[in-house]
Amino acid sequence: MNLRELANLLDLSTTTVSRALNGYPEVSAATRERVAEAARLHGYAPNQVARRLATGRTLAIGHVIPIAEHQMINPVFADFLAGAGETYSAAGYDTVLSIVPAEQEAEAYREMARQRKVDGILVSGPKVVDFRIELLAELGLPFLVHGRTGPDEAGYSWIDINNRRAFRRATELLAHLGHRRIALLNGQEQLSFAARRRLGYEEALIEAGIAFDTDLAHQSEMTEPLGYAAATRMMQLADPPTAFLTSSIITAHGVLRAMRELGRQAGRDFSITTHDDDLSFLPNAGEVPLFTATRSSVRAAGRQAARMLIDLISTPESGPRQELWEVELTLGLSTGPAPRGQTHA
Repeated sequence: MNLRELANLLDLSTTTVSRALNGYPEVSAATRERVAEAARLHGYAPNQVARRLATGRTLAIGHVIPIAEHQMINPVFADFLAGAGETYSAAGYDTVLSIVPAEQEAEAYREMARQRKVDGILVSGPKVVDFRIELLAELGLPFLVHGRTGPDEAGYSWIDINNRRAFRRATELLAHLGHRRIALLNGQEQLSFAARRRLGYEEALIEAGIAFDTDLAHQSEMTEPLGYAAATRMMQLADPPTAFLTSSIITAHGVLRAMRELGRQAGRDFSITTHDDDLSFLPNAGEVPLFTATRSSVRAAGRQAARMLIDLISTPESGPRQELWEVELTLGLSTGPAPRGQTHA
C-alpha cells in the first residue's frame, strides 16, 4: 500500500496523512492515532529517513535501565514496556534502551540529550525522592513518568494509579470481614508507589481501630520466594496474621504456597488480597478469580503513557499532562470472614 491508497482508505488528503505520520502538531492527536493504526493494519511503512529529515526528529523514545534496580527481570516493567512498544511501533517510533550501572544513570540521560539520540524519555519506578525529575527538566527533553513523586506533581507529565486509595479500600475490605491481624507485604518503600500503598493501609487500620504492628509490615522486591518467606516467618508469630495484603500477584502466589504447606485454605482459614497488574503471563483468571484484587492493567498504562509522551513531543507547548487512574476492586476466592475467635468486635 502506498501513501495515496492509505489516504483514500481513510478519506483524508495525502498531505494530512503524511503530516499525521510525521507527527506534525497541527494534526489532531486523534487523527494521528487513527492514521498510525490504519498504517499498521495495512502494512504501510513510510520511509524513516525521509520522516527524520522532514521533522528534524530521531523518532525514538528513550528508557534508561539502571541494572542495580533489576528492572530487566521485573515482569511488571516488561509488560509496561510491551504496551508502550505497541504504541511506539504504531506511531513509527523506535525504542532506545540504555542499560547502565545505577551510578551512571544520570550521565546516561545527559548523553541521550547531548547526542540527540531520542525525542523524549519515559521514566519508570520513581522514588519518593527522585533526582530524575529535576535533571530531565534541566536537560529540556520531553519526558513522562510512570508514577509520580515530589511536591510539584503539576509541574511535569505523569500517569499513575491511585495506589493510596486502592490499598485503603483493600484493607477496609479485610477489616469489614472481621480481620484484625492484617499483614502488608509491600514493594520497596523507597519507591513512590509502595510508600503510597503503605499510607493507604495505615489509614484504613486507624479508621478500623486496629493497632499498627511492625511485625506484620514487610517490604522487599515483589517476588514469589520473598512472599513465601515473609508469610512463613509471620505465621510463626505468637499472634499470626489472619489476612495478607500484597503489592503483587507474584508475591501473593508465594504467600499462597506458604499457607498451603501449613494446611490452610484461602477464603476459609485465612484471607489474601493483592494488587493485580493484569500480567500477560500470570492472569487472575477463572469464572470467579482466584484472588480478591485491586486491578489495573500495567500494559494498558504503557500504551497510554506512550501516547501521552508522543503527543507531548508533537506539541510541547501544550504543557504537562497528568492522568490518575482509579483501580477496580474484584472479589475472588481468596477472601472470607476472619476465623472464629479472631473477628472484629
